[in-house]
Amino acid sequence: MNKWHQIFSRSTGLSPYVWVVFCILPFYFIFRSSSTPEVVSGIVMIILFFVCYRLSFVSKGWLVYFWTSVQILISIAMTVLFSYVYFSIFLAFFIGNIQNRAGFFTLYAIHLISTFITVNYGLVTQNKLFFTQFPFILISLIVVILLPFNTYNQKKQGQLEGQLEDANKRIGELVKLEERQRISRDLHDTLGQKLSLIGLKSDLAGKLVHQDPDRAHAEMLDVQQTARTALKEVREMVTQMRGTRLDEEVHRVGQILSAAGIELSLQGDPKLTNTTLLAENVLSMCLKEAVTNVVKHSRAAHCGITIASTDTELAVSVRDDGVGMAVKPGYYRGNGLRGMKERLEFVNGSLDITSETGTQVTFRVPHAVKQPMKELSP
Repeated sequence: MNKWHQIFSRSTGLSPYVWVVFCILPFYFIFRSSSTPEVVSGIVMIILFFVCYRLSFVSKGWLVYFWTSVQILISIAMTVLFSYVYFSIFLAFFIGNIQNRAGFFTLYAIHLISTFITVNYGLVTQNKLFFTQFPFILISLIVVILLPFNTYNQKKQGQLEGQLEDANKRIGELVKLEERQRISRDLHDTLGQKLSLIGLKSDLAGKLVHQDPDRAHAEMLDVQQTARTALKEVREMVTQMRGTRLDEEVHRVGQILSAAGIELSLQGDPKLTNTTLLAENVLSMCLKEAVTNVVKHSRAAHCGITIASTDTELAVSVRDDGVGMAVKPGYYRGNGLRGMKERLEFVNGSLDITSETGTQVTFRVPHAVKQPMKELSP
């Protein structure tokens, strides 16, 4: 159950308490009139406006434009009869929620023109109430101009972020599916043929054990050798799964970036020759995490990977031209960055992050992992 202060939408564009004031304020303008019919008609228009306002949010198709048109007429009437201009702000917010481009610009133009005309009419007729609240009316006109575009852009951005998140999830699922298929193919190619051969030779040895013992013994030796070969190949395959080569990871992240519509540029040779398998595996995992962050958070159009080797260390940099991030010395936000830092520290490596125009993440590992010194024997 929501708390009382959470009953308003988080995307109202203005503080919800300002909307509450605008809901109560028209009654003050109406009750200034001494005529009972005017008071009654004003209350009816207020109720009708909020009913139409609610219906415009839940309706679809042409009904949205119908209820919005009724609201514009009520707003004009309230401005002319009671000098209450602020229903135009409600309309400005709602029009920004219309995602149809033609409908948005049509209603925006009609609302803007009608608001300016009614405000000028009140000023020309020298309405005293208009002059006393002129600064607030001026602010309302600015809101009528800017708020629809602000709300419209926020909605579009929210939709794009949702689509990007769905695409990232889909990419992750496809990567997992491809990895499962690769493992199944490797298992089939590695074990399928040899297990079939072991089964055939075992059956043959069983038939020959009494007829030709020497040949049966030879067949069983072949079974043993085939089993050892299969076991060796399985161990090699598991080792390859546990340790990912950097050139293979570069190929995979290239596919991920391509699927996300991000251009990749590569500098340096990803085939390493002077780095331990453990350090290369750590670099591969860090590269995968860094590219995942680029796809999810950077909104970049280009990603560059640079591999540079010196006499003592290997450096891999991932840079993008995206929105960047707040970087504090010694502070690594998120589990992904902390995980990369911890992996690199395990192999005496380091992690550097800079964010000026976009973000650059650099991993450094030594060519040889330092081993702890053994205690000297007494």
